[in-house]
Amino acid sequence: MLTEYVEAAMKRAKYKILNDDEGFFGEIPACRGVWSNAKTLERCRLELRQVLEDWILIRVRHGLSLPIVAAINLNERRARKRKVA
Repeated sequence: MLTEYVEAAMKRAKYKILNDDEGFFGEIPACRGVWSNAKTLERCRLELRQVLEDWILIRVRHGLSLPIVAAINLNERRARKRKVA
């Protein structure tokens, strides 16, 4: 489920070419604060995925909710696990 969530979020990423050969900027609008900046588009994508994965871990660690992406709601799964435990 987590892999599908990351893949769905990455499909919603937006990229911009920066001026003056500064590279690329990428962000995932649904995931506030998830962005990257790199010289190449491929590197920007790789860094954006890593930032997204770290962002998810931090939010889960602090008990914060995650946005629903492509009808994938990881919050429901976490809530069910807490009730069982």
